[in-house]
Amino acid sequence: MRNIFLPVFMTVLLFVVPTKGSLYANEPDSAYLFAYGDTNGNGLYFAWSIDQGSWHTIGHRHTFLKSDYGRWGSQKRMYNPFLYRAPDGKWHCTWSLNHEDGAVAHTVSSNLVYWEPQSYPVLMPLGNCLDTEINYDPHKKGFHILWQSDKPTEGIYQTFTNDFSQFTPAEKSKRHPNNRREVTIGGVEVSGTVHRIAWEEIDRLISAQRLAAYKQLQNSERVAMNPGQFREPVTISLSPSAKEKKPISDMLIGIFYEDINYAADGGLYAELVQNRGFEYALSDKEGRDENWNSRFAWSVNNGSPLTIDTLSPIHANNRHYAVLEIEKQGVALINEGFNGIPVKKGEKYNLSLFARSTEKRRGPILVRLTGKNGELYGETTTGRIGAGWKKMEAVITATATTTDARIEVIPQQTGRVELDMISLFPQNTFKGRKNGMRADLAQALADLKPRFMRFPGGCVAHGDGIGNIYRWENTIGPLEARKPQRNLWGYHQSFGLGYHEYFQFCEDIGAEPVPVVAAGVPCQNSAHHGCVIGGQQGGIPMEEMDAYIQSVLNLIEYANGDAKSEWGRKRAEAGHPKPFNLKYIGIGNEDLISDIFVKRFTMIHDAIREKYPEITVIGTAGPFSEGSDYVEGWELATRLGLKLVDEHYYQPPGWYLNNQDFYDRYDRSKAKVYLGEYAAHVPNRHNNLETALCEALHLINVERNGDIVEMTSYAPLLAKEGYTQWNPDLIYFNNSEVKPTVGYYVQKLFGHHSGNEYLPSGISFSDNREDIKKRIATSFVMDKKTNELIIKIANLLPVPVSSFIDLSEMNITKEETAIMTVIKGNLDDRTVKPEEFTLSVQEDFNPELPAYSFSVIRIKTNNNSSN
Repeated sequence: MRNIFLPVFMTVLLFVVPTKGSLYANEPDSAYLFAYGDTNGNGLYFAWSIDQGSWHTIGHRHTFLKSDYGRWGSQKRMYNPFLYRAPDGKWHCTWSLNHEDGAVAHTVSSNLVYWEPQSYPVLMPLGNCLDTEINYDPHKKGFHILWQSDKPTEGIYQTFTNDFSQFTPAEKSKRHPNNRREVTIGGVEVSGTVHRIAWEEIDRLISAQRLAAYKQLQNSERVAMNPGQFREPVTISLSPSAKEKKPISDMLIGIFYEDINYAADGGLYAELVQNRGFEYALSDKEGRDENWNSRFAWSVNNGSPLTIDTLSPIHANNRHYAVLEIEKQGVALINEGFNGIPVKKGEKYNLSLFARSTEKRRGPILVRLTGKNGELYGETTTGRIGAGWKKMEAVITATATTTDARIEVIPQQTGRVELDMISLFPQNTFKGRKNGMRADLAQALADLKPRFMRFPGGCVAHGDGIGNIYRWENTIGPLEARKPQRNLWGYHQSFGLGYHEYFQFCEDIGAEPVPVVAAGVPCQNSAHHGCVIGGQQGGIPMEEMDAYIQSVLNLIEYANGDAKSEWGRKRAEAGHPKPFNLKYIGIGNEDLISDIFVKRFTMIHDAIREKYPEITVIGTAGPFSEGSDYVEGWELATRLGLKLVDEHYYQPPGWYLNNQDFYDRYDRSKAKVYLGEYAAHVPNRHNNLETALCEALHLINVERNGDIVEMTSYAPLLAKEGYTQWNPDLIYFNNSEVKPTVGYYVQKLFGHHSGNEYLPSGISFSDNREDIKKRIATSFVMDKKTNELIIKIANLLPVPVSSFIDLSEMNITKEETAIMTVIKGNLDDRTVKPEEFTLSVQEDFNPELPAYSFSVIRIKTNNNSSN
């Protein structure tokens, strides 16, 4: 069977690209357009009619506009969309969002295809709002917005606007005429608005829908092919040219760390006690778990009570602490860890806690590691408890290896005892750092040889509402003084792993730190939270922006300032007198590029550029590889003269197969690209050889464009088994095991075999079928530090490929022995690992490329061979 995509492309192209006027003769000059939604809030649909009697949908349930308000995916809803054309010819669309947040939505388009970033003004009075209705008043040339208050005594309110940034004062409603129409489409009566427009505008909508359908067809393509399609062996010939070399970024491969999937507490952060500060709160999980509170993971033996108090804490940022009323000595406060505490025989663990007691007779504290059946795995005793808060420390040596121990804290006295910040930390952390990283997980990241690390997010960085924005100052200093907060992903952040630890870890693995701070607005997937401005369109109030900007400047000083400066001194007090040599800072994370965002981003950018011109500010271009945020984000970057723009996209295999020229078309005179989040996604969202090969294919194409793409990082990085909010991830783990994916090994191969000079190469195929050509990608780069040639070849075909590689321009030593590293297997394989082979290399050689494989060949060249 021959490739179906080329003839399909030609067929679709006839419908997508109209010639002069249209593809058809005798079409009307104008027709009626009907704009409507559905009861499920899926988006804006269009239908057309000549006579308003018979209506024809433009695409089967094709949405020309979707709401971008609210939490991810299915929670983004558009109810009662209302379309209106202003006297200047621009189209305005408004709609109601839900019954909780009391906001409406508005956006503008010049052609009904491309829509500007949405805005979500909040209705007044404050309070939850039900059954919002939006109608256009042609006499007043504006919109009447009516809504039912959630308070029965308040009834219906209305307001009027012709500017969605401002509302007139709300008043009790006098209902205005409804401009909506009901028509029957496909036997179903729907409500919407009717507009008489030029036929060429309708034709544009039809072409846009067909183009979208074609893209969807391309994206649905999978890597798999039938081996029976190949009657003859596939052969390729390659010949790199040293004369046409070009410099490329040596920062291409990095990592992006976000506290998602329990990546921090219970993950990379090596603390073994869960909820050590008793700061878990029901609000962390938005009421989804009644047991998620300050007692979570804690219990007391013998049925004794556990009280949580806040009257006199260690620090105002750490308000909760445990109180034991001990009638008989032997009462134990027990913590289960993160589903068990893993310990290894012979290894040492640092114990620390704060305690106090007002009793006259105060004793020490016995601390034990025990099993579910009473097994003893180690114990220690602290000094005597003090009358005031006193930090107590000791060391426990494990006497056995287990993954499910628990810690028992047993005061050796009776009466009232208060306890807080109970911690058990392995001494064997990465690089032996106190308050450091879990050694095996951190080593897995270091083994990637990342050139940089982006942190702490992701959506975590700008938070779920203004009050949840990640404030870096709250994550440094003594652990008991750090201010924890709920995690946007639905759990708790202790901030034991904070900004200082991130900077230290970057230094330890030789990666440039790339912190990301909010651009004065919260996550694009947050909401208004009950009519309180603070969601997607709630920026930090302008009167507070100076203080926020100063906070960002303080961060740079903390990283780079002299140890005698205000924030440099805090870094020195934390154990790092020398600067961390920060070079990059990201402002924002895949935000909506709204007026509110643009104003605040520009203020932050200008302040950094003025005070720290040596710092590279990284902008943002939204969460997709196209659309309004992508366009507006790049336009803002060009306007401000940014050097780097952060792009994000998660795509199916078909996108990677059919968009291999994505970066070839980029304007080299504008900002360079940081591809901050990407991954290949297949149905059921798992990582296997197919996704890994698509990512290798993409990185090969990125290497070819290493003059415009400066940095890349797969996302997400880490996921704890049983606690994932997102799949796939690069590394899965549990309390005792690290489980790298196939995609991890692809990233590792690129990290270990990066270059700083790209060599264009000619390639010829024994069979020029398009489905073959797009499943083979090659890259030749030079590592100038070692003077080695690195060849990368992805074979996404189900059959081996014979290759002929001509290195006559590369000055290769005769009979040079090279190492060939190969990842291969079946597309569904999830556990394949690289294999290494020795290879004899001459000026021309013929390595075979296994079916469904990614191969890397590293060859020594003579000194100055590419000069």
